[in-house]
Amino acid sequence: MSKPIRIAARAVIVDQNKLLLVNAWKQGSDLWCAPGGGAKAHSALPDNLIREVFEETGLTVSVGQVCLVNEFHDPALAFHQVDIYFRCHIVAGQTCDDWRDPEGIVSRHIWATRAEMAELRIKPDSLASVAWGDATITYDALELLVK
Repeated sequence: MSKPIRIAARAVIVDQNKLLLVNAWKQGSDLWCAPGGGAKAHSALPDNLIREVFEETGLTVSVGQVCLVNEFHDPALAFHQVDIYFRCHIVAGQTCDDWRDPEGIVSRHIWATRAEMAELRIKPDSLASVAWGDATITYDALELLVK
């Protein structure tokens, strides 16, 4: 029996020509992604995103337009997630190394230039292109889940 498709909201935050990235797994992975996470029922995606970004980074953001929709899955685990990425702007706070995610998932963050991103493992594949405005909105077809 298949599980329901999980919906998540993620933030594309570019500040001083750098994109905010967080670790994608609790430990042991060099994979980076945009901050955000699973949507809670009966809460709008922007509200979920504001909560998730604060939990993971300590930043308060304003949520703008959708810029990317990405799907990934792991057929062996019956896992399928749709991530909806929004352009966001910082309205309060700053990142600091001693911030702790209350859920214990995000333990690291970096601000990366586009050139630096080329040297990192990042998902989804189109994140840099979207962050720097090569496209106004992008859809990434189903990608395999990687760790």
